[in-house]
Amino acid sequence: MSGFFDTNIEFLRGVGPLKAELLRKELQIFTFGDLLEHFPFRYEDRTAFVKINQLNPDLEHVQVVGKLGSWELIGEGRKKRLTAQFSDDTGVMELTWFKGVQWVIKRLVKGASYVAFGKPNQYGRKYSMAHPELELVTDRQSDKSFLQPVYSSTEKLRAKYLDSKGISKLMEELLKQGLSQVSETLPPTLMQAHRLMAKVEAIRHIHFPSDVQVLRRARYRLKFEEFFFLQLRLLKLKLARTEKFRGQALGQTGLLTNFYQNHLPFDLTDAQKKVTREIFADLKSGKQMNRLVQGDVGSGKTIVAFISILIAVDSGAQTCLMAPTEILATQHFEGLKDYAGKMGLEIALLTGSTKRSSRDEIHAALLEGRLHILIGTHALLEDVVRFQNLGLAIIDEQHRFGVAQRAKLWGKNKDVYPHVLVMTATPIPRTLAMTLYGDLDISVIDELPSGRKPIQTIHRYDRDRLRVFGFLRKQIEEGRQVYLVYPLIEESEKSDLKSLMDGYESICRAFSEYPIGILHGNMKPADKEYEMARFVKGETKIMVATTVIEVGVNVPNATVMVIENAERFGLSQLHQLRGRVGRGSNQSYCILMTKYELSKDSRVRLETMVRTNNGFEIADVDLKLRGPGDLTGTQQSGLTDLKIADLSKDAPILALARDVARELLERDPQLLSEEHRPILAQISKQKKNAVNWSRIS
Repeated sequence: MSGFFDTNIEFLRGVGPLKAELLRKELQIFTFGDLLEHFPFRYEDRTAFVKINQLNPDLEHVQVVGKLGSWELIGEGRKKRLTAQFSDDTGVMELTWFKGVQWVIKRLVKGASYVAFGKPNQYGRKYSMAHPELELVTDRQSDKSFLQPVYSSTEKLRAKYLDSKGISKLMEELLKQGLSQVSETLPPTLMQAHRLMAKVEAIRHIHFPSDVQVLRRARYRLKFEEFFFLQLRLLKLKLARTEKFRGQALGQTGLLTNFYQNHLPFDLTDAQKKVTREIFADLKSGKQMNRLVQGDVGSGKTIVAFISILIAVDSGAQTCLMAPTEILATQHFEGLKDYAGKMGLEIALLTGSTKRSSRDEIHAALLEGRLHILIGTHALLEDVVRFQNLGLAIIDEQHRFGVAQRAKLWGKNKDVYPHVLVMTATPIPRTLAMTLYGDLDISVIDELPSGRKPIQTIHRYDRDRLRVFGFLRKQIEEGRQVYLVYPLIEESEKSDLKSLMDGYESICRAFSEYPIGILHGNMKPADKEYEMARFVKGETKIMVATTVIEVGVNVPNATVMVIENAERFGLSQLHQLRGRVGRGSNQSYCILMTKYELSKDSRVRLETMVRTNNGFEIADVDLKLRGPGDLTGTQQSGLTDLKIADLSKDAPILALARDVARELLERDPQLLSEEHRPILAQISKQKKNAVNWSRIS
C-alpha cells in the first residue's frame, strides 16, 4: 500500500495528539496502515429487533426500538448512576449508566424514539440494560450495514470515547479517504486460480460487510495473503541458504557400517531409518544442513544423533551436542560414552561444573583435533571453546536457547558453516512448525522402539488418594520406582513450596518403610545432582519433585508418574512429564490427581491425556486451547504476530498458501517476471525486521 498509509495516526480527522498517544500506547496503532489492519474480532447483527416483553437474560446483545422517558441521578460520589425509563408498546425497561453520566445526559432527548443496543439483565421481573448504545431512529441510516464490526478497545480508550463504536467511526473516515489508495498485492492469475476477492474489496468488507457471505470471502482473502507472504519469506530464506551457504560434504560411512554390524544394540524403527536417510542426504550434499528432528520422549532421537556424528567424524569433522541443562547434557554423555569408546572415538563433557584442569585439556584437544565429540551446556558457547573443524552442531530442546546463543554456536567454524541438527521432544503442531520452522527441513520420528509399552494414563480425584497409595505400594513391592510431581510453577511461590513440603511429609508418613528423595528448584545444584543420582541408582524408591524433572535423566525402572494438581499444568508440560516414565520394558502408568471442580479447558486437557499418547495430537489440542503465542514464547513471538489468520483454526489456508508460494518460487525464484511485480513491491514494503532463522538455528 502507498505512502498514504504511513501517515501518522494523529492526522486522521477525529484523532488529534491526545487520542493518537492513547492509540499508540494501548493498541500499538501508529499510522493509518496500523489502524486499517486493526480488524474487528466479531460482528453484530443489527437487523434483528426484539420487543421488551421478549427480553431474556440469556440473550447476548439485543436491539429494542422505544421511547425515552424521564431520567434521574441516583446515589452519591463514586456510586452515582444515571437511570432512564425506556418503553415500547409491550412494556418498560430501565437504562443505566455508571460512567460518563454528564456526557450522556447532554445527549438525551426526552420523548424521542431511539434504538437501544446492549445486553439485557433481569432483576426480579424488571429488565435493564447497562451502558446501552443509543441511536436516534431519525439518525439511523436505512442502508446501515447488516453486520456491525466490533473492535477491541481498552478502558483508557473507552474513557476518551474510543470504544468499538468510536473506532468504527475512525475507520469510516479512514476508508473514505484511503480506500482508493489500497493497491493490489497479488497477481491476477493467482487471484483467478484461487477465486480470491480483490484487496480493496476485502478491506472494505472486512470492516463493513454487507452480508455474511461477502465477509467470509473477505476474511479468506486476507488470511490467505497473510500466510502467503509469511511462507514466501520463509521459503526465500530457505532457498537462499541452500544456494549460498555451502557445507562440508560429509559422506563417509565406514564407521557407520561398523557400528550397524557390531555395536547397534537394537533394530532401528522405520521412522529412525527414514530420518537417518534424510540427514545423510543433507550431510553429503555439500550444502549446509539445517534440519529439525521432532520426536516424542523415548522415540530414539539420541541414537539418530549419534549416527549423524559417526558420518561427520568419519569424514574428518568434529561434532558437538548442546543441551539446555547439566542433567540432560550428562545423560547424553553417559548414553553415548560407551558407543564412542567401542568406536574408538574421543568424547568429552563440558558444563559449568567441569573443573579447570579438565577444561584446559578439553580446549587443547579440541584445537588439535584429538577430540571428536564434545557434549555440553551453554559452556560450549564460551569464546575459549574453539574447534579445529566443527562440521556438525546438534542442539537438543533448542527452544530453551536464545537466538543469539544459537548464532554463537554457528560461528564456531569460520571457514564453512557447520551442519545444524536441531532436536526437540516437544511435539509442534504442523501449522506452527510450518510457520516457526518454515525455512528448516523437518523430520519426524513418529514411532516408539519395539518392546516399549504405551503408558497407561489415569485421572483420579483427591478422594481416591488412599486407593492410589495402595497402587504405588504394590508397584514398589514389585521393585519399581515412583515420581510424585507438584506444580511449583514459580520458584518464588511460597504456597507452592509449602504444598510440595506438605506432600513430601505426607508421603514420608504413608511410606515410612521406603527411602524417599526430594527435588526442587530452590535446592543447590550439588544437592539436586545428589538426589537425582540416588534415584537413578535405585537407592530411593519415591522421588517427590517439581517440574525440574520435566527434562531429566533416563530412569527405566521408574514406572509410575503421579502428577498432583494436574489441572494447573499445560498439556505440553503434562505430556513431557509423562515421558519420564515408560523408558523400560515394564508397563508404566501416569496418574493425574485433581480436585473435583474443574474448568472446561482443564477437563479437555485431562481427557486428552487419558485418551492418547500421541504427542502431535496432544500438541494440536494444546494449540487450539492456548493459541500459538503461548506455545512459542517471546523469543519467536514475532513470527506468530498474525493480524487476522489463526494458526489453530486456519490450517487448510496455511497449507494452500505454502504450496502456492513454493510453486511460485520454483517458477520464478527472484520474482522478476512482470506478473510478480505486485508481490515484489509488497515484500519491499514489509518491515525489515525478519530474522534469518535458517542461519541461526
